[in-house]
Amino acid sequence: MSPVVNTAEEAWKAELENPGEAFFRTFATRILEPDGLRDAAREAVKTLIPLLDWEAYLPHVPHGLMGLRGVFRLRDLLAEKSYHRLMATQIHAFAHEGRRLGAGGLKSIGKGSGSWQNVRASITKHRPSIAYGEMLGLESLSASDFATVGKLAAPDMGNVGHKAVMAHHLEALFLDMDEPKATGKRMLAIAAWLAATEPCDMFWNQRAAKRVGADGLKVGIAAPHLSAADHAAGAREICDLGLVELLDRFMARIRNGSLSGDLLSMLVLAAAEKQLDARRDLEGKTAWTFVYLATHAARQMESGDPCLYAQGAALVNLFPTDEETGRVQPVPPRVMPEDSAAGLLDTILDSEPPLAMFLCDALRDEQGTDAVLRVLAEAASQNDPTFNHSHHVQSVAAAADLAPLLPAHVVAPLLRAVTKSLANSQGSADLGRLADRALAG
Repeated sequence: MSPVVNTAEEAWKAELENPGEAFFRTFATRILEPDGLRDAAREAVKTLIPLLDWEAYLPHVPHGLMGLRGVFRLRDLLAEKSYHRLMATQIHAFAHEGRRLGAGGLKSIGKGSGSWQNVRASITKHRPSIAYGEMLGLESLSASDFATVGKLAAPDMGNVGHKAVMAHHLEALFLDMDEPKATGKRMLAIAAWLAATEPCDMFWNQRAAKRVGADGLKVGIAAPHLSAADHAAGAREICDLGLVELLDRFMARIRNGSLSGDLLSMLVLAAAEKQLDARRDLEGKTAWTFVYLATHAARQMESGDPCLYAQGAALVNLFPTDEETGRVQPVPPRVMPEDSAAGLLDTILDSEPPLAMFLCDALRDEQGTDAVLRVLAEAASQNDPTFNHSHHVQSVAAAADLAPLLPAHVVAPLLRAVTKSLANSQGSADLGRLADRALAG
């Protein structure tokens, strides 16, 4: 006999543990409570982290938790209805990640002593269960704890840098949810668990460190000031050179005084080109470059670590580059829409990349960057995150993070590339429609 649930909170927790047809209706009821939306997210994270079969995903990770951070990042760009829809569908995707059956997994790990010394050792020796348990045993936690895990994981590019990115995303999510203690410990524990897992890939970091030498080279911190031509030349090197020559040239730029904002501009320009060249089946994987660069931009600016910049260059270089003549180009519509924003949204949802790219440029010229980001966020909110592994919400959130750091001649191709990616990878919107009906009562 099923247990009786008496409150919206109890019903929501039961639905998270065993999601069914009532998922969206239960979510809609839960968020009517005081602080209901925040608490619904907290309860989802706390409940679901130990239920997922994280080990089975390795070397990859389920993206539901990372996508949830993206939802909070896009909150100010979305109307309330769209924000609630995106939150509902993202938690639904998170709740339907693969689960651990039977004994074992994270549920079987008990609390440790909360020793950071043990955490550091477990990450170095690749003992994820110890790292997870030690984090559960912390007496108190703060955002800086996530930053510490991220710093420990930063040199490791296993699964193209997911380990450090996860830690920094969970730091942001922890703050977005008003620093919940119990939920936060689960989040910090999974960040440390992932940082300690194998495979560990230090190749790019070691190659970069070899070129840094022992003189303590640091990247100067400053806003971008070089010309568009200079940034384009740097992007060409990142896109076209082999890894050895790329690292030689890139580190030489740093030694010659290239500053943080200019290096980031070159990296994002190159990443935008790679995105424009991406095949439809590689749209989401290629968009990861934006997520990585956006996540590390603030960290790089804090530390000035040249190896992190070099890792970003190597990551972008990893993806294929086509000839410019074969690249998708913006194409104007036969009739310009009266409402540029509505026209852009329609072309994205109708999977028309050339038209969408043109209207992206037109809307940005007419109304500015935020107007484009609002349309991209709306497009992401209408797409089933289960279909695209939350790549849409993550790439738009990354663009929103990056845009304020970049000059206009870099922001334009960034937005164009994300627009093309969304238009070229549309999937089902059925979940969004189900969520809308439930949220409408």
